[in-house]
Amino acid sequence: MNKKIVVALGGNAILSDNASAQSQQEALIKTARQLVELVKKGNQLIISHGNGPQVGNLLLQQQAADSKKNPAMPLDTCVAMTQGSIGYWLTNAMIKELKAAGIEKEVVTVVTQVLVDEHDAAFKNPTKPIGPFLTKEEAQEQMTLTGATFKEDAGRGWRKVVASPQPTMIVEYKVINHLVEEDMITISAGGGGIPVVGDELRGVEAVIDKDYASAKLAELVKADQLIILTGVANVAINFGQENEEKLEKVSVSELESYKEEGHFAPGSMLPKIEAAIDYVNNNPSSQAVITSLENLAFLGNKGVGTIISH
Repeated sequence: MNKKIVVALGGNAILSDNASAQSQQEALIKTARQLVELVKKGNQLIISHGNGPQVGNLLLQQQAADSKKNPAMPLDTCVAMTQGSIGYWLTNAMIKELKAAGIEKEVVTVVTQVLVDEHDAAFKNPTKPIGPFLTKEEAQEQMTLTGATFKEDAGRGWRKVVASPQPTMIVEYKVINHLVEEDMITISAGGGGIPVVGDELRGVEAVIDKDYASAKLAELVKADQLIILTGVANVAINFGQENEEKLEKVSVSELESYKEEGHFAPGSMLPKIEAAIDYVNNNPSSQAVITSLENLAFLGNKGVGTIISH
C-alpha cells in the first residue's frame, strides 16, 4: 500500500565539514538518491530538513557585514533565507535523481511559517545557542547593548541563546497537503519553520526544533508514517555502554518508560523520541520510524530502524 510519508532529514544529510554551496549540493545529491528509493515504492513524500549549521553560518555573515546602511537581518528572516537556499538545492537534487530513476514527478519547496505561542515558557528561558562564540566581556557588552541573552557554552565561550518554543500550527499545511494530493513531492518546514506569532504572523526571534515541527506537520496532513533520520541506524538504550541494546519495534509506553529512565540525551536523541511519541499519540494507527539515511532503502526488513507504534 502506498503511504503518505513525512521524512525529516538530519543535518548530516546536507552539510559535512565543508560549508561551501558546492559541497552541500553534492551531499544533497546523495541524500536525494536515498529518498528516491521511497518514491520507487509508490510513496508520497513530504520532506523536511534541519538548517542549524546553515543559519549559524548566515548569522556570522550577517554580523560581519552589519552596518547602518546594510543592517543584519533578524533570525526569522535568516531561517526563511536558509529554507529557500536548501530548498533550491534539494529540489534540483531530487529532480535529477528522479529523472535518473525514470520517474516523472514535480518537486516544489514551500517556504513554511510555523505558529508558536508567544506566551510559551521557552521565551522566558531561552536555551537554543546560535551565532558565534564570544568572550565573557564581549557577551556582557552585547547583553547591555541589545538586551539579548548569552550563556557560557561548554567551556568554549559565550553564545547568544534564543527560545525554542513548541509548534502549535503549520500555517501552510493545507497548501502542502494539496500539493501532495496532486502527486508532487514537497520540501517544507525547513529548519523547523519560520517562527511566527499571532493572527498577523509576526516573526519572532526563536528556533523551532525541526523534529517537533515535522511531527506537527505529519499530524496535520494525516501522514501514514513519520520517518526521522539521524546518524544511527537504531535508537538504543544504555547507549555507549557494554549493555547497549538497540530498539527495533517499541511501543509508545515502552519508549516513555525509557525516556523517564534517562536513556536519551537532551539536544540529541530526546527531541526525536518526543516528536515520535507525540506523532503516534496523535495518530494511533500510524507509525514513526527513527533510523539513518542509509537505511531508507531497507525499511521494512527485519531489524532495520526503530519502529514506534501503539
